[in-house]
Amino acid sequence: MRPFCDQDYATPVRVSAIREPVDPSWWSVVLAVRAAFAAKPGADLISAPLHGGTLTVSADGGWRASTPLPDDVALQFDLYLPYCHCHPRGLVVAHVGQSLDGRIATESGDSRWVTGEADLLHCHRMRALADAVLVGARTVSADDPQLTVRRCAGSNPIRVVIDPELRLSGRHAVFRDGGAGTLIIAAQGHGASRSETHGSEIIGVPRVNGALDVLAIREALGHRGLSMVFIEGGGITISRFLEAGCLDRLQITIAPIIIGSGRPGMAFPGCQALHQAVRPRIRRFDLCGDTLFDCDFGA
Repeated sequence: MRPFCDQDYATPVRVSAIREPVDPSWWSVVLAVRAAFAAKPGADLISAPLHGGTLTVSADGGWRASTPLPDDVALQFDLYLPYCHCHPRGLVVAHVGQSLDGRIATESGDSRWVTGEADLLHCHRMRALADAVLVGARTVSADDPQLTVRRCAGSNPIRVVIDPELRLSGRHAVFRDGGAGTLIIAAQGHGASRSETHGSEIIGVPRVNGALDVLAIREALGHRGLSMVFIEGGGITISRFLEAGCLDRLQITIAPIIIGSGRPGMAFPGCQALHQAVRPRIRRFDLCGDTLFDCDFGA
């Protein structure tokens, strides 16, 4: 089995250059693996047809093909197969695209697009593998995202918007385009007083230190069968999940640009000494000039 790359922090990590394979059928195989794990959530191994042979995938994303594969297809499997298993406690994955100096937007909020086309395609593929895609109200207000799968094959995930005070209007695409269902996470009082707004169900969760309890958010989504949650933004939302220890994986795609003053990708109270810093296991992939750091916080 090809495992997740377990690198010592001081050891240079090989950068795998992702290029779109000539044969696009590999993606349908990934979707088939995801569907097979969804049908058998407790399985340790599943198999899927692959070019007249068999692809065997383990619960940790390791895989083996019965027939030789081109390197470009093998790299795509390395990247996406770890996200196909239905973990018993759920899987929360965040993605952020930022500049070399850690900015996701300019001071004025311009963020289209910091990273390139390959990273946009990657996000759509992650949506297709997810049960739910989650963003904060500021992201909806600033970018009006659709949060649907359009650049690749796959089903649309449930859209989840964190809007503590229910300040978003019904004009945004997630409430009116009909592309997928939308859930709204709000402060507990709002959830108790009304069940929906803009045609979307409201889920009320308690506050912790003035902000919504992200652990309660994770649990509420899990109770609805949304075990694979993909967080696309913004920086504040991702930071709160990371600080609370509610992220299993974090994908950071860095574009080779320098923005200067702007909005940071992540910001939260850090450690007092570098030896206390979080050092996840990582893999690195070259996305047509952007660099994707795939970080694993698991034990």
